[in-house]
Amino acid sequence: MTELLAADPGIEVVGTAADPFIAREKIKQLAPDVLTLDVEMPRMDGLTFLQNLMRLRPMPVVMVSSLTERGAAVTLDALALGAVDFVSKPKLDLARGLVEHAALLREKVRQAASARVCRLVPDRIPVASQGPMAYRTTDRLLAIGASTGGTEAIRAVLAAMPADAPAIVIAQHIPAAFSGKFAERLDRHSRMTVVEARDDQQLLAGHAYVAPGGRHLRVRRSGAQWRCRLDDDDAVCGHRPSVDVLFESVARHAGRNASAALLTGMGDDGARGLLALREAGATTLAQDQASSVIWGMPGAAVALDAAQQVVSLDRVAETLLAPPRSDPASV
Repeated sequence: MTELLAADPGIEVVGTAADPFIAREKIKQLAPDVLTLDVEMPRMDGLTFLQNLMRLRPMPVVMVSSLTERGAAVTLDALALGAVDFVSKPKLDLARGLVEHAALLREKVRQAASARVCRLVPDRIPVASQGPMAYRTTDRLLAIGASTGGTEAIRAVLAAMPADAPAIVIAQHIPAAFSGKFAERLDRHSRMTVVEARDDQQLLAGHAYVAPGGRHLRVRRSGAQWRCRLDDDDAVCGHRPSVDVLFESVARHAGRNASAALLTGMGDDGARGLLALREAGATTLAQDQASSVIWGMPGAAVALDAAQQVVSLDRVAETLLAPPRSDPASV
């Protein structure tokens, strides 16, 4: 890890620590801009250390986790506690695998240095007054895209949605091993039913559909219904699932019946798709910089004039649910 990070002239590795107790003292002495933290460590687990760190000395943390079911659950817990991002350790041949992921590791550390560190939502489950309406075809369609910081941002948005909200399709940059656990976590914190999307699945009111990691999610029209379409086409903007791919399909098949939000994330995926949505007559919004962990994707959308509104995270749900607004630019 030291060698891979130090290969970037813009990154200086100021210290390493074999366990959290050593790390605690070195953080006090060296005051690093970013900390990389392994989930599994001797003498204290990574989550306990992270929780203490974010309470006493909040700072940008990039988690290093394994691509396993347990690794996915723990990593999502770490993001809920305030970690900015994560990189995955390969299951086999660790040294070679990390070298192959070196560019991504360095990019995430660089981005983390300028990230806004905060705990986005409290750990509480909203009380559902009633379950979702199981078989009602959705009249409107909502779409959400995110990357860095998005797992918690999306959780906050869905927690504010009513049980009978219009169907929501979601593209979050996440590995295949993590997306199922991510959908399960969202389901526990939402009045809506949240699932990992399946190919040809009908979109229903009161349900949210998460793109599986490693697959593109598109929306297609089938008579009076919208359905999910999953495919393994090439990555777009370096990502699969890609927010651009999802947004462009929603623009094509739902148009002015759709509302879409581009949330926190590194890069510019989703900006062109949000512009396509606005031009198709959809309601479009971007998360504001103050509430974003990384204002890359929403900032790129604002630069393209793709977002009709720029709102804080706590206003995204209500803005998505508001009646469609007229937009002269889309007429």
